[in-house]
Amino acid sequence: MPDSPRPAPLPYRQVAVSDTLRFNTPGRVPFSVEFMPPRDDEAELRLFTAAEAFHDLGVSFVSVTYGAGGSTRERTLRVARRLATKPLTTLVHTTLVEHTVPELIHMVRAYASLGLTNLLALRGDPPGDPTGQWVQTPGGLRYASELIELVTAMPEGRFFDIGIASFPEGHYRAKDLQQDTEITLRKLRAGAQYSITQMFFDVDHYLRLRDRLAAADPTEGAKPIIPGLMPITSLRSVRKQMELAGAQLPADIERELLSAAGGDERANRDRIREVGIGITTRMAERLIAEGAPDLHFMTMNNVRATQEVLHNLGMAPAWGEEYGHDMVR
Repeated sequence: MPDSPRPAPLPYRQVAVSDTLRFNTPGRVPFSVEFMPPRDDEAELRLFTAAEAFHDLGVSFVSVTYGAGGSTRERTLRVARRLATKPLTTLVHTTLVEHTVPELIHMVRAYASLGLTNLLALRGDPPGDPTGQWVQTPGGLRYASELIELVTAMPEGRFFDIGIASFPEGHYRAKDLQQDTEITLRKLRAGAQYSITQMFFDVDHYLRLRDRLAAADPTEGAKPIIPGLMPITSLRSVRKQMELAGAQLPADIERELLSAAGGDERANRDRIREVGIGITTRMAERLIAEGAPDLHFMTMNNVRATQEVLHNLGMAPAWGEEYGHDMVR
């Protein structure tokens, strides 16, 4: 059988995320950030102001999330393209929910034509209720591993660097950690080059994930596992995020935050924030000591909390008007 025709070289191609993990960095370890597609013009301005600040701080790559059911598809693509021209190495999240195979192929080709060749392959959450029952879209795919196989089989697939999600506490839909390990390895064997974890607040869970993947498959399990961190700025928001993720806030951290709240979260929000930033800094320090390849911050499209953690790590200037920083950032 003759070889399939090879696609023409792309006019523009992103640096691979997996390559950024090996570059020299001005900080102790590379760091990256996650953005969400903005809802309106004001939010879009805030996102790109944040992107400029992170560019100046030396971010290794940025990722752009993808709403359930493709609800942010056009905004995700527009934002990713603009970020990529800053230039920032840009990772585009892509999910299976409410997309048929032809639609997924069209999306991948659109990414390739724009040089957006970093893809995070996700099954995705059900629209409306992230913890609800997952239903395969008619004519679509069932697993993220199938999306990876689809992309790598396309002529354009040779241009792509693919990442996946991994779950330090195990995915809440997995029956146990063994099944979670098998599913994660299936995605890596399909062609993914690295994973980014769901946010977590117990570093031991990250280390156990790394150990169980390496023990089950020394080759595929050795691929980089990037820890996902969300700087804690509010007790209410961190509880909500953990609920959506199907995970739990460790009891000792919750006690520390409750102590800072002193029975009145609103009145003591600054103290909660201070304690939360300290917790995130301690986690990051340990992750660096344990050899994490990158620190990936969920920013909620803001800079200040992440920059404060980076400053505590000796990886960024101090934050504040007294240091000449624009507080809009």
